[in-house]
Amino acid sequence: MSIAELQTLIRDVPDFPKPGILFKDITPLLAQPRGMHACTVALSKVVHASGAEELVGIESRGFIFASAVAAVEEMPLQLVRKPGKLPYEKVGIDYDLEYGSDRVEMHSDAIVAGRRYAIVDDLLATGGTAAATASLIEGQGGIIACAAFVIELSALPGRECLGDRPVHALISY
Repeated sequence: MSIAELQTLIRDVPDFPKPGILFKDITPLLAQPRGMHACTVALSKVVHASGAEELVGIESRGFIFASAVAAVEEMPLQLVRKPGKLPYEKVGIDYDLEYGSDRVEMHSDAIVAGRRYAIVDDLLATGGTAAATASLIEGQGGIIACAAFVIELSALPGRECLGDRPVHALISY
C-alpha cells in the first residue's frame, strides 16, 4: 500500500475537539490491516535508517505505532506519559502550550546515556510534546536519532519546535 493510499485511510473530522479544528482521525487506518501494516513498515524503515537503538513512544496514540515498530525492529520501547500514569520512579519535564502548560514523564531508568533513540508518535502539530520528549531524553544523556510521525500538519510549527533534530513524517498536510 502506497503513502497516497494510506492518506485515504485518514478521516477529517471538522470542529473536533473544538470549533475551527480539523481533526485527523487515524481510526480508519487502524481498522485496515493492510494500511496499518504498510504504515508500520514505512515507520520501521525510517527508524532503522536513523541508527536508533531504542524507541520512545508518546502517549497515547504514539504507543500504537511505536509498539508495532518495536516488534518489527526488535527494539526496546520506552514510554512517555502524562503525569500520574507511571508506577515507578519518574523524571519529567514541564513545557508550555499555546494556552497554559503541560508535563510529560518517563521512568527514571528508561534512558541509557549515549544510546540513540527514535521518538515515534502519530501526529506532529505544534511540536510541544515531541520537543519536551526530546529534551527529556537528552536531559538524561540520550541522543535523538530521529522523530518519526505518521502525520505532520506542516502549517504548524512542529518541525521548527524540534530544532535541528531529524524529523520524518509519512504524510504531510
